Amino acid sequence: MVGLLQAQATQEGYTLTALPGVRLLRSDRPLARTPVLYDPGIVIVCQGVKRGYMGAKVYQYDAQHYLAVSVPVPFTMETEASADAPLLAIYLHLDLQLAADLMLELEAHADAVPAPAQSMMASPMEPAMQATVLRLLEALGDPLEAALLGPALVRELYFRVLTGAQGGAMREALAMRGRFGRIGKVLRHIHAAYATALDVDALAAEAEMSVPTFHDHFRAITGTSPMQYVKSTRLHQARLLMLRQAMTAEAAALGVGYASASQFNREFKRLFALPPAAEVARMRRSFALPPAPVDAVYVSSH
Repeated sequence: MVGLLQAQATQEGYTLTALPGVRLLRSDRPLARTPVLYDPGIVIVCQGVKRGYMGAKVYQYDAQHYLAVSVPVPFTMETEASADAPLLAIYLHLDLQLAADLMLELEAHADAVPAPAQSMMASPMEPAMQATVLRLLEALGDPLEAALLGPALVRELYFRVLTGAQGGAMREALAMRGRFGRIGKVLRHIHAAYATALDVDALAAEAEMSVPTFHDHFRAITGTSPMQYVKSTRLHQARLLMLRQAMTAEAAALGVGYASASQFNREFKRLFALPPAAEVARMRRSFALPPAPVDAVYVSSH
């Protein structure tokens, strides 16, 4: 798998593939803890190590563990990599419709094992999962195989995730039932309306919860408070606007809902440790950033 990834991911950052929603990631240097915002997806690391920190929880994903994210969560992440042993990974943007269709088929053929929903989980790379990933990488190396076999292999990979060690937790999360589903509805609203005036009372009402109950459940799922989540979403989106659309910091601030450019600059530096212009320059120097997925419904850091 490592050789296949090295041959296809020749530059640092993300490399697009022939399959929508499937990207390859390469990093030739270690990365200290940095804030990220992942949208729902699957990250499979074939070489190197990534660690995610969300609250008191640590998620390690490496050659023995993959990461599955069911709802967009902000956290900090660090990477172990070097020029001699670069981090090599596959990132799959989660096709929610494909996952939902597969879940219906699974429920029709087998009794689901109940498990509490989780927003993020690191799961063992079982042999069947490894075999699927290998065949997917082989197919991605050939345009004809990627076009004809790739979609079925992505579906098979979803099957492995949904039936794997933490498949029950992932299925329950994607089903969006109960309190998890109510918070998921609020997250979707935040990502659609981040540039508008949002307050915790209105968000709690959207979840049909009292404000204290909403705070507790929101933090349990995302690792942060509702308004800190809104702030993180706005700042990540502003960074993407400056990177992808060459916006000025002032224009990006207005575009994500800030009325004060000075407040935006302070909060941006507090999150990313650099002023907007310096952070955008750093990203451009060290990271190939592809266009956003055409079906993206969530803001993400990548």
